[in-house]
Amino acid sequence: MYKLYIANKNYSSWSLRPWVLMSELRIAFEEHLLAFGHASSWQSFRKISPSGKVPCLVDGQLSVWDSLAIAEYLAERHAGIWPANASARAWARCAAAEMHAGFTELRTRCSMTCGVRIRLKEIPRALEREIARMSELWNDGLRRFGGPFLAGESFTAADAFFAPVAFRAQTYNLALDAVAAGYVARILDLRSMRRWYMQALEEKLRDEPHEADMLQAGTVLQDLRAT
Repeated sequence: MYKLYIANKNYSSWSLRPWVLMSELRIAFEEHLLAFGHASSWQSFRKISPSGKVPCLVDGQLSVWDSLAIAEYLAERHAGIWPANASARAWARCAAAEMHAGFTELRTRCSMTCGVRIRLKEIPRALEREIARMSELWNDGLRRFGGPFLAGESFTAADAFFAPVAFRAQTYNLALDAVAAGYVARILDLRSMRRWYMQALEEKLRDEPHEADMLQAGTVLQDLRAT
């Protein structure tokens, strides 16, 4: 059975991608959580992942690190990671790659923290452009392939790569058009996303760098996490 190494569910957007993908597609795996917040985190992660980062998928003696590499590795072994239709598959890969390599302003200013509600101190033009581009991308996929997911009827890696953005939209109350907001609501309502969210709320460990980023970005309106 696969072993999937992840970090704190409240913070780790990269970990969420393969976790929700495998959960939604019912690909069995053992979950191993290596928490942030300790001086030895990098050394602990290095024992599993050559990059010293998670997520990392372990299959026997093989380690596959980086969320996009994990998706492609799984796609060689399981149906449904990418759409069966060639046009939808090409679009989905482009969308996932754009998220993987881009949206740096969104990631920097709106770090993932599932259990907190935050009012941003400012929304610079660069962030507005990225939110607009994200909405445009989602609208395009939903229109082209008929929904309810980005590349058609089924949840694929394209949706998994944007799943952390759904939590960000909830945390920071991002301004989205009706279609994009509806997509966020559908993703948040997935059984696997609800499970991740509830487990994130239960986490008591706080990672100071993540907490500092959160406080720098905005004002905390509500903290729903366990104390």
